[in-house]
Amino acid sequence: MSTIKDIARETGLSLATISKYLNGGHVLDQNRERIEAAITKLDYKVNYFARGLKTNRSMTVGVLLPTISSPFFGRVVAAMDARLRQCGYHSIVCSYDFDPQLEREQLRLLVNINVDAIVFVPQQIEAETLTSIVQNVPVVLVDRAIPDYRCDAVVADSLNAIYSAMEALFRKQHSRIGLIVGPQDISTARERLIGYRRVHEDYHIPVDEELIQVGNYDLESGYRLFNALMDLEQPPSAVCVTNYDMTVGAITAAHERGIALPEQVDFIGFDNIDLCQVVTPPLPFVEQPMEEMGREAARIVLQRLDGGKEPPQLLRLKSKLSHV
Repeated sequence: MSTIKDIARETGLSLATISKYLNGGHVLDQNRERIEAAITKLDYKVNYFARGLKTNRSMTVGVLLPTISSPFFGRVVAAMDARLRQCGYHSIVCSYDFDPQLEREQLRLLVNINVDAIVFVPQQIEAETLTSIVQNVPVVLVDRAIPDYRCDAVVADSLNAIYSAMEALFRKQHSRIGLIVGPQDISTARERLIGYRRVHEDYHIPVDEELIQVGNYDLESGYRLFNALMDLEQPPSAVCVTNYDMTVGAITAAHERGIALPEQVDFIGFDNIDLCQVVTPPLPFVEQPMEEMGREAARIVLQRLDGGKEPPQLLRLKSKLSHV
């Protein structure tokens, strides 16, 4: 098995330079290229466990998601991982598949393998439980916040995003607008429902509770709840769907029913840029700043790992309504 000394002999560089590179430090570009070529040639393997014991840094960041199948989270994590890798850190990504027990178990796993920080999209965990599990590990929440838990968080302004979408539909003379929203134990879903209610209040339009359909942030519930809205005795003239996967389900249901969107039922989706642009005519959608969320999460992680002592920050990023 090759060692760091073999890398030094191959490159002619000092052990200090090679060690600096392997531990995430910045070295000259030409030195980096020589080291990487030697690593490939000699099939050198970094012993992350041993390095962590020696430096008290594993150079890894744990990422815990509700699901790894959602393109939304994929785009956030891709942008975050790219920034972390530039600084010598590697991401360890895992999912809890919307299971509250697995959510806790996966957090404990990340702590036990000695990650340097955790980026976490929470669902049902409470502040007290999270505190007891992570203890001294820096945590950055993404997309969702946890009441009474003090840590950094990067979220989109969900309330105003839905408010703007509803305003656009009100301006087109819609007064019965169906809302397909996520589970109310998730902060983003609660905020989106608040935005829906608030815009009705501000425009002096009564809320018909049967137009509010609560799903699970998945394709199946988008499909099922769009059908439920269309099966009402007085169906809505427009529908707003509030996440990526439910947008897919709702558009699929409309297609199967032979409903032309947006001619027969006006429609605003959420985040599903590719699908909303592919259908004819293109559909309007609320676009969250997914890549920016990932980059900001990485920035905060690196700041904390560099010894930053600033108070925890809640960073709210603006969404935009596209193709209206």
